[in-house]
Amino acid sequence: MIRKANLSYQNLDGKAVSESIRADLKARIAALGGKPTVLATILVGNNPASETYVKMKGKACEAIGMTSKKIQLPENCTTDMLLRIIDECNSDPKIRGILLQHPSPTQIDERAAFDRIAIEKDVDGVTAFGFGRMSLGIPSYPACTPAGIMRLLDAYNIELSGLHAVVVGRSPILGKPMAQLLLNRDCTITVCHSRTKDLPGHVKQADLVVAACGKPEFIQGDWIKPGAIVVDAGYNPGNVGDVDFKACAERASYITPVPGGVGPMTITMLLAHTVESAEKAK
Repeated sequence: MIRKANLSYQNLDGKAVSESIRADLKARIAALGGKPTVLATILVGNNPASETYVKMKGKACEAIGMTSKKIQLPENCTTDMLLRIIDECNSDPKIRGILLQHPSPTQIDERAAFDRIAIEKDVDGVTAFGFGRMSLGIPSYPACTPAGIMRLLDAYNIELSGLHAVVVGRSPILGKPMAQLLLNRDCTITVCHSRTKDLPGHVKQADLVVAACGKPEFIQGDWIKPGAIVVDAGYNPGNVGDVDFKACAERASYITPVPGGVGPMTITMLLAHTVESAEKAK
């Protein structure tokens, strides 16, 4: 429920919610009877940021008793080579989730690689088939950041039905699936982007704002309708999101901090999807 504007805001604490979910996942992995639950992470090249992300995901797997299989391919890897590796992961029954780290080098047909991942192992929500199933409300694994945002909102018992949600950003792994997930929960959706006219005017109408534009502190406080829910899905240098937190918090009922809001939920949902895949396979 949206609070009255004269009440102070509440942080949506993704770190606390994430820790609770991971404790449950650890118990579920133990309940699988020691059967290996493996997340395969595929990295093409030596991008330092990507290597850091893969390492973080590996540590998160280990912390809950799951196995991470890191596959690193050379910078000059071809699309055909990558597809063969994905086929091997698809056919390995121990591997329950496959993550192809984005971005790949320019010579890689990334869409072909994403779509080669078996739908039951598409735990990062990157296949066109998975996106279509998610959009139609058919069981699938949505992209992890939007899935994490939905889980975070649910953890705070925020009723979404009937809200006007404005999503600022239209990327295939964040803005677009976010809009579809909210639409499936009976929100009225406006998707804004770099060509949107009068962006502040659209945001001012929102009961729920999801900022996913990749611009530091872009969403301004006076754009926020009093009592609105503000979800900052951005992360920029200097530990700042896409929202001017201090200014927006003065008007918001709920708001996600950066860091500690959406970020922890993303990797947690990757783990959750992989555990669910393992349970279905058993």
